[in-house]
Amino acid sequence: MPTPPQRPFQTPPAQRRQIRRQVAPSRFRLVLIGIFMILSGLGLIAKLYHLQFTQAAFLHAKAVEQQQFRFHPFAPRRPITDRNGDVLALDRPVYTLYAHPTLFKESPEAIATQLSPLINQPIPSLVKLFGTAPSGIPVQQSLREEVRDQIRDLRLDGLELIQSQERFYPQQDLFAEIVGFVNKEYKGQAGLELSQKAALEYTAPSIQVSRTGAGAVMPNQIPQDFLWADDLSLQLTLDSRLQRIARETLRKQILKYNAKRGTVIVMDARDGSLLTLVSEPTYNPNEYYKADISLFKNWALSDLYEPGSTFKPINVAIALEAGVISPTSTFYDQGQITVGGWPVENFDYTTRGGRGAITVTEVLEYSSNVGMVHIMEHLKPADYYAWLERIGLGQSVAIDLPFTTASHLKPKADFVEHVIEPATAAFGQGFSLTPIQLVQLHGMLANGGKLVTPHVVKGILNSQGQPVGKQPILPPPRQVLSPRSTQAVLQMMEAVVSQGTGKAASIKGYRIGGKTGTAQKANPTGGYQGMGKITSFVGILPINAPRYVVVAVIDEPKGDNAFGSTVAAPIVKTVMESLITIEAIPPSQPKVGQP
Repeated sequence: MPTPPQRPFQTPPAQRRQIRRQVAPSRFRLVLIGIFMILSGLGLIAKLYHLQFTQAAFLHAKAVEQQQFRFHPFAPRRPITDRNGDVLALDRPVYTLYAHPTLFKESPEAIATQLSPLINQPIPSLVKLFGTAPSGIPVQQSLREEVRDQIRDLRLDGLELIQSQERFYPQQDLFAEIVGFVNKEYKGQAGLELSQKAALEYTAPSIQVSRTGAGAVMPNQIPQDFLWADDLSLQLTLDSRLQRIARETLRKQILKYNAKRGTVIVMDARDGSLLTLVSEPTYNPNEYYKADISLFKNWALSDLYEPGSTFKPINVAIALEAGVISPTSTFYDQGQITVGGWPVENFDYTTRGGRGAITVTEVLEYSSNVGMVHIMEHLKPADYYAWLERIGLGQSVAIDLPFTTASHLKPKADFVEHVIEPATAAFGQGFSLTPIQLVQLHGMLANGGKLVTPHVVKGILNSQGQPVGKQPILPPPRQVLSPRSTQAVLQMMEAVVSQGTGKAASIKGYRIGGKTGTAQKANPTGGYQGMGKITSFVGILPINAPRYVVVAVIDEPKGDNAFGSTVAAPIVKTVMESLITIEAIPPSQPKVGQP
């Protein structure tokens, strides 16, 4: 019997309703997911657009900042040389030795034994030092290259040499008060190292470097001139030969007379260039940390003193220029006078008394205080004061060295109202100046009446000796006196050396002018010290063609025979003799009527 056909399976209505209820939420979730993916895609596109276009420049700069940087290499200071090219200051590589005992493959005693003679340290001290830390022990600083090579040749494990730069002064103390020094931070602290910072320091070209993926630094772009060394140097007007002679001579006189200090200055009166500037005592700039800090100032520029009789030629020139006297004028020298209730007398009054009628030349020749008072009495105090201001008193000398001090001149009202003020100023007291300003003023006599600016810097030169870059600009010379007046004073100063108190500075065959000075030393609180004095001498040569001014000032020499003529004049003579040789100055033509 055939089987009846089966009816296809049909889901019950209730079950179909249940399935529909389950399928509806799934479709809704798919729609939501689709919408989310579309929105996410749009957001990603917006973000990509923002990164690629809006923030592209910022992100690129950020990447460069993280991956590349510019390296500024160490630039050594330029050398300083004298006028002949002799090096006065330069940079040199030095090394610091470190010990790492944990890396020693020999005993500390064995390493100390080999190291001791190379660095001049005792073996026990080194062994003790090696026991202070396991690593990174500083052993010695400022080792020279030859010592570095000797240490490396030992081939000892656990020793490390780190290179650095050091400023070195091969002339030791010869130019200390001029060149100065740099400290451990490589900053100039005195002298030209301080005042000429812009000329001595320079910026080496920077190099751009990149980091590799491992973090290592590699060159990326080297400027064409990066490997070129700066061959420039700062050249001075000073002469090492003359400087050495001046210092040795000054030291001998300071020792002989047990003096406190002294200075010697040589200036070319044509342009103010200094050939010598010596101050004693001094210090070694390679070991500046051992010196008294007071020595870092050059007292020839920073300390004031009363010039005494060395200022008398300046006063005579003022009186001549003002027309109140002539070279042939005569004055009566009583030996001692009273001015405003104050006594004024000549230095030799007790032994010589008054000289009677004397000429202006004899006033300088005998260094007569009374004669100078009578000369300057012809000039009204207000006019006299104006002349002192005109020649620069009350101002500082614009030299290219630091720590200069302005000269001191009393207020005009005091000078005009009190007759003793112009009287004491007549023989160089009652006001104060620096030795460098005294040189400048006598340079005015030597060059025909012009005030020039003393200076020690010649300029920045390359290795071929050619000027490079910005050179020093000096103030133009200022005409203050007429050549006629200054020439007359030079003739008088020549008589001082040939016949008067300056005979100790005479040199056979040469016409030399000069003036001695022995002045009381002023107290900081007023008045004068009982025994304290400053002796000095100014020399000008040659008188027939005046060019060089030589000044020596000695502070507080001891002894009954300590005067400008005995202490300072011999120094000036020795320096002038050396100057004649160095500059090849020919003998002077004799004066008319002179054999």
